[in-house]
Amino acid sequence: MCKHNIIIIIIMSVCGAAGCRLIQSRSAVRRILQQNRTVCSKTTVSAESIREKLQVFTGGSVELQKQQQSGIAVLTVNNPARMNAFSGSMMLELEQRVCELETWTEGKAVIVHGAAGAFCSGSDLNAVRAIANPHDGMKMCEFMQNTLTRLLRLPLISVALVEGRALGGGAELTTACDFRLMTSDGVIQFVHKHMGLVPGWGGAARLVRIVGSQNALKLLSGAKKVDPDFGKQIGLVDEVLHCSSGEGNALAHAEQWLSQFIKGPAPVIQAVKKVVISGRELSLDEALQTERSVFGTVWGGPANLEALALKPKHK
Repeated sequence: MCKHNIIIIIIMSVCGAAGCRLIQSRSAVRRILQQNRTVCSKTTVSAESIREKLQVFTGGSVELQKQQQSGIAVLTVNNPARMNAFSGSMMLELEQRVCELETWTEGKAVIVHGAAGAFCSGSDLNAVRAIANPHDGMKMCEFMQNTLTRLLRLPLISVALVEGRALGGGAELTTACDFRLMTSDGVIQFVHKHMGLVPGWGGAARLVRIVGSQNALKLLSGAKKVDPDFGKQIGLVDEVLHCSSGEGNALAHAEQWLSQFIKGPAPVIQAVKKVVISGRELSLDEALQTERSVFGTVWGGPANLEALALKPKHK
């Protein structure tokens, strides 16, 4: 993905074909595309290069289960031997799973969680040590930023279910979801400073937007542990589940909590998410244009017509 064309990709993802027509009609956008063609080509080569290096470091998996009846997908970070840290191959699998979700037309939501009562401890240190030079580190950083940005922009409502600890890159992963739920003993901690680093997967930028710059500075500079109570206080945690990590019922609790937001047809739920994305990431004028385009995809649609038939009179 060419980072210079992020705004183009946002509009295309939230508007579908209508957004594509809107973009293609703008000569300014065409000029940007032409100017950045070489840059995008180099970015693609860079992404392929880091993929080759990442796939050498195997272990664990990222699994995806789609529940067709409920419209909820469950994405599981599975590497319990390393507290669900991302190996190189898992980073590649995460990108593949996000790609699958981008094209799931029947979907409404996705729950991201870790296996065996833990969320995620960031990157597998074996892979980190092997790509410790700045050049490869930057390419890995860009790869994961792109993947987590795509996760955040999914036309599905996303929930991070934090059981146990979410550390470093795992804490960053929670910020790439719309909501964060925690079990009573859950912990989110941006431990990057202890490793002589700052977040590199987009976690700092997203954290500022969630909790504000003052709280983000406290969490990053102090590597402060966020328990459920403190998380709710600063707005990082949306709900505390009445269960503990590893009990086996946290996922059911998360699905029950999520059900209040996904009642109705998938196209309507996805349309809601799309207009929220545009309002969050685009300028006001572009967000209004996008909202009109998305509105046009549901106006007169099956759900709209059914609702009108059921409510023939004002009450």
